[in-house]
Amino acid sequence: MQVKNYPPGTVLALLETDLVTPQTRAALIERLEEETTATPRFFDDHAFDTLRAACARLLPQPERAALQTIDLAGVIDERLAKGEGDGWRYDVMPPDGEAFRSGLRGLDESARDICGRSFRELDETAQDVILLAVQGGKVLGEAWQTVSPTRFFEELLAGATESYYSHPLAQEEIGYVGMADAHGWQFIGLDQLEIWEPRALEGKGA
Repeated sequence: MQVKNYPPGTVLALLETDLVTPQTRAALIERLEEETTATPRFFDDHAFDTLRAACARLLPQPERAALQTIDLAGVIDERLAKGEGDGWRYDVMPPDGEAFRSGLRGLDESARDICGRSFRELDETAQDVILLAVQGGKVLGEAWQTVSPTRFFEELLAGATESYYSHPLAQEEIGYVGMADAHGWQFIGLDQLEIWEPRALEGKGA
């Protein structure tokens, strides 16, 4: 599969232009300036560490180690603290906050059952084993009596992915400049690009 690469700084440069409305610019700059969450608002420290470890396996960011790592767990914690959601849920699932607390407790129960240690204490290979077991619904534990493991995995993955790709640095990676919302879009056909849309760098990808 060919992976396209785009010029660094594309989104940052775009945010300085009148192609972006003030409201959108303010929201994206706030995300760029957010610091890694040290004290969670919704989860207790143990649950938050479990969430952070799970997010790190679902969406690893090794290339960002020396740069700015997108704080996926922090975004999820803040959203739940504010009571924000997507407006719907599966009828077999409790409200988002309760589902996440139960699901993270279930990750720990399953990790101890299968590997003898809490999820956050496992190495990456073992954490992947636990996540795959949860995804397949092949886990036991008290927490899984109140929340579906397969649905929780779906919600966790969706939350981590949404948190990642709502960040300007992740959008830059895929050449997304949909935040240029001030003047509308004229070129909307297949392979048509507005003048401000980034062009993939030649000779990159694998």
